[in-house]
Amino acid sequence: MSTLTSSAPVSSTVSAHRGYILAVDLGTSGCKCAIVSFDGQVQSWAFTPVTLYMVESVGVEQDPEEWWQAFLASAQAAIAQSSVAKDRILAITCSCQGEVTVAVDRHGQLLHRALSWLDMRGASAVQKRVRTRINAFGYGLIKLYRWIHLCGGAPALSGKDSAGHIIFIQEHWPEIYQKTYKFLNALDYLNLRLSGRFVATHDSATTLWATDNRDLKNLHYSPQLIRQLGIDVEKLPELVRSTDIIGTLLPELAKQLGLSLDTKIVAGAIDNSAAAVGSGAVKEGQTHLYLGTSSWLSAHVPFKRTHIGSHIASIPSAIPERYLMMAMQSSAGSNLSFLRDRILYPEDELYPNVTLPDIYPALDRMAARVPAGARGLLYTPWLFGERCPHDSPHLRAGLFNLSLQHCRADIVRAFLEGIALNTRWMMGAVSRFLGQTPQPLTVVGGGAKSKVWCQILADVLEIEIWQPSHPIAVNSIGAAYIGAVGLGELSFDDIPHSAQSHARYHPNPAHQAVYQEQYQFFVELYQRLSPLYRRLNNAAPSFARPPSGPSR
Repeated sequence: MSTLTSSAPVSSTVSAHRGYILAVDLGTSGCKCAIVSFDGQVQSWAFTPVTLYMVESVGVEQDPEEWWQAFLASAQAAIAQSSVAKDRILAITCSCQGEVTVAVDRHGQLLHRALSWLDMRGASAVQKRVRTRINAFGYGLIKLYRWIHLCGGAPALSGKDSAGHIIFIQEHWPEIYQKTYKFLNALDYLNLRLSGRFVATHDSATTLWATDNRDLKNLHYSPQLIRQLGIDVEKLPELVRSTDIIGTLLPELAKQLGLSLDTKIVAGAIDNSAAAVGSGAVKEGQTHLYLGTSSWLSAHVPFKRTHIGSHIASIPSAIPERYLMMAMQSSAGSNLSFLRDRILYPEDELYPNVTLPDIYPALDRMAARVPAGARGLLYTPWLFGERCPHDSPHLRAGLFNLSLQHCRADIVRAFLEGIALNTRWMMGAVSRFLGQTPQPLTVVGGGAKSKVWCQILADVLEIEIWQPSHPIAVNSIGAAYIGAVGLGELSFDDIPHSAQSHARYHPNPAHQAVYQEQYQFFVELYQRLSPLYRRLNNAAPSFARPPSGPSR
């Protein structure tokens, strides 16, 4: 694990706040912890990276003990950096990557490393379990109807969700399956370590595809769906709401962190739900774009609905009695980290002992000096297949129209534009789902720190972009809001008054024609190359499917 990075207090208004939340944001790349006031002011934060382990060709794992050590390091650093008195930290609330599966025994001890949301080893096992003689989209017709009707989505045929992971473990690691007391998501695991309780929130349990989500006041495990999955309901955790207080901080941990024994643990949410709250877009139909390792568009809606063709669904959210529309794309910021780690600064014969610099500000400067359209260079950001609006594991990334006139700065600009074009591709399906084009669009996540990228998004999407003051802290801010609501110190209706937009970006009319043409080429590349990619990558497991939740 690399050295922890931290930030000094962001806000100087400590005395003005009633209390604070220790907000935890566990993502694929590492664990951030922040001290955040009830009204979303970040006082300090710290980050500790964690490792992603590639196993065989399609297996991806992480070590939950490494998550925990990263949490401890980041929490202690954030507390130390903050000027907030420890007795004013009233609760801990987590936001975590979803579609991750941790097997633990009845004492909470790990039985194996966690299966990541990228892990596709369960593909063949889950496909066998969901099919019948009469199939639709790769599913048994009656089974698919039951999943869509009760749950809103269905197990990913790729195996890239909790249902696929559990079925894989059941079939391939039967000893671990038998020893498992509970299968937990990443959020559920942290809550277990904090409070001692085996629970899952309504949103973290969604991609088990075992819950009846039709009535959010009475969300529960469905016996019919459990039978379809062929798993044991006793191995699934108790269901709670995101705003429920699930206990107090365990005594030994309170001592280690220097916090009160009365520190409450509020159940929290998975990352997409927390980001939706932290973005400030909590009113019905307000939409945000998250630019992280992956990307997604989401909006809170009052209805449960599924569009199979475009792979969009509304699923339980962190806000009680409200659904969250989700549309997800597999690779966003991961394209830039790929560019950095595999192309610009790989550890190989040219760079045998490379220390990675913070190159993103430099990339912004390079992209800013390249004209819109990257001088005809196009990039498709499909490093790990795609989900919305067309779900295929066979698609791959590529640079098109590269010539001797191009330079490295053009490639950087093309990467940013390619992800924006991919987002426009998804936006069309989202607009049809919502019955309106989102306007304006709040952009959050690490990618939203870039002013250049925000302007590119405004130009490509042809809508106004809002950039919050602390876009990278949106999950932590969302966790803090959820914690404050759980403590009774805030209502969700208060959040839009707390969340302040930092900057607004308007489409540049001079770039409209360029990006209109580029978008047409982008879609045509998909149409022409999709059959070729299927032939090139025919060993990749198929996961054409109904909506099955976001990745991160």
